[in-house]
Amino acid sequence: MQALLARAGEACTPAILIMTLLLSACTPTRVDTSINSIEPPKDWHHAPPNASAVNSANLKAWWQGFGDPKLNVLIEQALANNHDLRIAVARVREANAMVSVAESALYPTIDLAVSGGRDKKIDRVIGVPNGLLIPTANMVSGGLAARWEIDLFGTRHLEAEAASAQAGGAVEILHVAQVGLLAQVATNYLELRGMQQRIAILRENINIQQERLRVLQAFNRAGLGNQWDIAGQETLLRSTEGSLPVFTCVAASLIHRIAALLGELPENLERSLANAEPLPAKSPGIPGLLPSGLLEQRPDLRLARTEVSATAAHLGAARADLFPKLVLSADGGFGALAVGGMSSLAESVYALGSGLTAPIFNAGRIQARITAADARLEQVAANYEKTFLLALEDVENAFVEHATSLERRKRMDEAETAAMEAYRLAGVLYRHGVNDYLSVLDAQRSKFAVADERVKAETAVCVAIVSLYRAFGGGWEAEIAVP
Repeated sequence: MQALLARAGEACTPAILIMTLLLSACTPTRVDTSINSIEPPKDWHHAPPNASAVNSANLKAWWQGFGDPKLNVLIEQALANNHDLRIAVARVREANAMVSVAESALYPTIDLAVSGGRDKKIDRVIGVPNGLLIPTANMVSGGLAARWEIDLFGTRHLEAEAASAQAGGAVEILHVAQVGLLAQVATNYLELRGMQQRIAILRENINIQQERLRVLQAFNRAGLGNQWDIAGQETLLRSTEGSLPVFTCVAASLIHRIAALLGELPENLERSLANAEPLPAKSPGIPGLLPSGLLEQRPDLRLARTEVSATAAHLGAARADLFPKLVLSADGGFGALAVGGMSSLAESVYALGSGLTAPIFNAGRIQARITAADARLEQVAANYEKTFLLALEDVENAFVEHATSLERRKRMDEAETAAMEAYRLAGVLYRHGVNDYLSVLDAQRSKFAVADERVKAETAVCVAIVSLYRAFGGGWEAEIAVP
């Protein structure tokens, strides 16, 4: 077959050979993929001064900074079993296969063909001494057929580059899903722990209010109270009790959401997460990645960049359709023919050829494709810039959210300290006969109400940390099996 292709090359005109040598080594229709991106700011406007030097390597397993073994196990299960990740992995495999399809067009195609037949036709009548004879013909042929489109102007190379860029985009889509998954698992887990603490506080608050109602009823029976106080306290008690099923429903829903993210049945997680546990005692440090680092760290920005590369390659391939195409072909094999009682004819056969085609008239189809590809490139370039601005917005908002949650937690800590002191003083005054028992119960109820707000603030701080790492694109480097 190599000899046949060599003979096909000899059949080409000198002009075609010269054109092949000059143009096959370059891609004259390639499009510049430089992006007029916005210059990243030098630093963050709302970053705290104590931001640690967390680089991309430290962002890999940021959730371990909470020091919660159960959270670590949940993350591992999510990375192994989440259905969105499994879908994204399958799409990566599909995109990689399409790269091989596109690259195969750069090489010759060789096919094996074998055919045979037996026929008898009246137009083959021959005369014989005793009359006329219609001979039967047996024919068998087989061989190889090769075809090669020389990529003079880089059409096939650019299509392969586009497929490769799209495959890279499929990987980045997987990374985007991974970053979102980690943030969702951690956020739901932290909110679950916070809600379980709030449920415990609410139960204690209900007990206090039940005790206050009992005391008021006792006072009324002794002639020291009135029905108005009892009705008001019972209203408050029933209202507080009404919050308990709502809190319980939220906790159950969070467990169910985590189970879906892990690809587990809800009842499998309810047994392991139903028991109340406190929020993590520590949290990861504040990442100190610079704005310019987002370009390489955030997978959505990396995805937008691959879209620009793929679209630019498609535009170059569309432009290449304006130029001629050179095709070399070769067929070779063996054939045998036997007619009637005559001796058989067997011989090797071959055919060599080359062709050069150039577009003359196509009703503007090629130019329309070029215009469409150019418009598409403008879209993805603008989308890249937009995605970067949204990334900056995302990080700045996360910094503000974290700072706000820290300030609120600080105020709630101070409020809880004051409420505990008020409860202590109420007890002291009650023991000295200055205040009644109802004052102690009221101080204790206020302490629980403030404790509930403090837990909400503590949960918000933990969730804000997760949002910050999600905004920085942390976690996509975590190990995940991609065939």
